[in-house]
Amino acid sequence: MASARAMTAAVTGGATALNRRNGSLTSTFLANLSFSASPLKHKPLNARPSLLTHNRSLVSTTRALYKSAAEDVKTKEEGLPETLDYRVFFLDSSGKKVSPWHDIPLHLGDGVFNFVVEIPKESSAKMEVATDEPYTPIKQDTKKGKLRYYPYNINWNYGLLPQTWEDPSLANDEVEGAFGDNDPVDVVEIGEVQRNIGEVIKVKPLAALAMIDEGELDWKIVAISVDDPKASLVNDIDDVEKHFPGTLTAIRDWFRDYKIPDGKPPNKFGLGNKAANKDYALKVITETNESWAKLVKRSIPSGELSLV
Repeated sequence: MASARAMTAAVTGGATALNRRNGSLTSTFLANLSFSASPLKHKPLNARPSLLTHNRSLVSTTRALYKSAAEDVKTKEEGLPETLDYRVFFLDSSGKKVSPWHDIPLHLGDGVFNFVVEIPKESSAKMEVATDEPYTPIKQDTKKGKLRYYPYNINWNYGLLPQTWEDPSLANDEVEGAFGDNDPVDVVEIGEVQRNIGEVIKVKPLAALAMIDEGELDWKIVAISVDDPKASLVNDIDDVEKHFPGTLTAIRDWFRDYKIPDGKPPNKFGLGNKAANKDYALKVITETNESWAKLVKRSIPSGELSLV
């Protein structure tokens, strides 16, 4: 999802979000953060990702030490929305820049995870974490020097799971041998509230879609915010079909077709063109969290990716 990206500075401030339809900017504070840790072993090139059981501890590093109240971690805008210079930086309580990809912990316990919002639902500006810029701020993606927009609004909140990485040196035999796309794992959050750019919310995974984008594996984890009115009703893929009928098909079709207006072929999906269940989604999260840990420990070459 995210492609390569550049750097600016930040001070203290409140999290803000762009709603392209009305141009409004909204303040919000980040969610409470915690972490866990476990060791891991390196996998060889072209090895199939081991789909580990989800009750294994997810990996973190000592850099993710935030245990303070939510208001102690904020976001700060640099530049104007919908410009090439626009960035949303993340700051700790001292005003120090931190990375939403590397420093916000993934795992909160009890099957709940942090989710960083890049694109609010019902908007079309293609926002993403700049994985090659120091402190990986959120920016609007570009192509040939021009800001990118989806051809139509995305109907769900969209963003990433921190401390995950789809390793481009690993081929997944269960998904047509596709290699990882070199980005954090994407999340499609199906709750009713339109979230804000840079907002960090607590979600529980429900399903996974194995999108293949130009030959690269680009997982889409379908999740719901734990504070959504229907959150208690949905705990796995069958519940999504019951309480959000047609949503999984709509998500798959949206991501399959969004490049067609630009003259590109539709994206493909593995796993029989169907969504996998919660357990499979949790295995994907565990696997990509382990890959991220190898990346930040320099066990795997980082290339142009920023590890700051």
